[in-house]
This record gives sequence, structure tokens and C-alpha cells, in this order.
Amino acid sequence: MQISISAKHGHLSAATQEKITEKVDKLQKFYDRLTAIRVLVDLEHREAVEVELRVAAEHTPEFVASERAADLFAALDVVLHKLEQQLRKHKERIQAGHRQPGRKQIEVPLEPESESE
Repeated sequence: MQISISAKHGHLSAATQEKITEKVDKLQKFYDRLTAIRVLVDLEHREAVEVELRVAAEHTPEFVASERAADLFAALDVVLHKLEQQLRKHKERIQAGHRQPGRKQIEVPLEPESESE
């Protein structure tokens, strides 16, 4: 899985990028078919940092979440929580689809035979 981190209107230190990578890498435990994660940090407004997270997975559209907060890691935590919810919901939807019986497998109740007395 590829993880790319980029910053707009500023620069992130190597230590900060490493911490972001560690936090973002935990998303794999929620859905194992992730192919790429892109983190975009917008530092244009120092009082409100915006973090956008885009996650690509096999055979699905991209998952996207963004948040603006006073602190970079506070925004990252909120964005990660949003993505976790999206991934859990997607995985539940997939698993629920596999559990439902097809039309051919549904049992049709037989009509009770009339008893002759």
C-alpha cells in the first residue's frame, strides 16, 4: 500500500510526516484491500489547519474525508475517525450482501394438503 503525504502553503517536518504515516497506516486493520492513501495538509491558515484524507481500495470508489481544526493532529484524528466509519460501513455492506440467499435458494412454504375425512 502506498502512503503519500503532501502539504500546501507550507512544509511538514520528517518527524511529523512519520507520525502521520504511523496513524494512517492503522486504517488497514479496518479494510485489508486498501491500495493507496493520500494525505493533504493545507497550512494556508495557521489558526485552522485543514487535513484531507483520500483512500483508494480495490473495486470501490475512493473514500474521502476532510476536517479543519486548530491543531494538525486534532484534525488528523477526526479525519481518521470519519474514514474508519466509512470503511466499517462499506465492509458491513459487503458482508451483508454475501449472507443473503439468492432467489433460487429461498424456500417457498408448501401449501398444506387438505385432509379428507
